[in-house]
Amino acid sequence: MPSVNQLYQQFRSKGLEVLLINFRESPALVKRTVGERGYTAPVLIDESGDVTGRVYGVWGPPTAYLIDRRGRLVGRAVGPRGWDSPPARMLIEALLSEKP
Repeated sequence: MPSVNQLYQQFRSKGLEVLLINFRESPALVKRTVGERGYTAPVLIDESGDVTGRVYGVWGPPTAYLIDRRGRLVGRAVGPRGWDSPPARMLIEALLSEKP
């Protein structure tokens, strides 16, 4: 998650939105974890896991969905990724350079 924090901090002024979604955990635990780990992006909580699992098909973290400026799903990544790698940064820059 540190690479997600870095990416968010660097590109949010250019329009990057990052939403962290936690599921099947209590809000108190999520709040404590967010504070301990220093997450900076907004965190949404799906305590039951119904929306995350049944609607979006996410059964294990981390899963990332990339949505372009037009609201289209352009990618999905399951498992940990180095979002601070040059290819990941190039992908984010390309998505952000598109016109809405």
